[in-house]
Amino acid sequence: MAGLALLFAAGAAWAEVRLVMVGQPGCAYCAAWEAQIAPAYPNTAEGRFAPLLRADLRDGPPAGITYGRKVLFTPTFILVEDGVERARLEGYPGEDFFWPLLSRLLEQHTAFDPDAAMETPAQILEGG
Repeated sequence: MAGLALLFAAGAAWAEVRLVMVGQPGCAYCAAWEAQIAPAYPNTAEGRFAPLLRADLRDGPPAGITYGRKVLFTPTFILVEDGVERARLEGYPGEDFFWPLLSRLLEQHTAFDPDAAMETPAQILEGG
């Protein structure tokens, strides 16, 4: 039984979690997010746990990722685990609301542990 629990815990640690930001040229809210959040994102617990992957609205999902439904608004932030959508945040509510909403999304849909995430090196991913 203990071996099975260890195997499960190891599998959860290996799960690949990403935050896909779907944007498009000319999106004022995307630009605001880029200015207010993007510089800090890879250095936060959220950014280390779910590295950002940018995608263009017109290109569809990045290779290896499946959206649960069509993206209609930009920016849309899609939480994916092992390439499958788990949750999303449509629109950019401003920097004061983005962080708590993202943290709640991660806590409700993944094994997010802010303290453990800070032990992970920051990653910067290119667009999809």
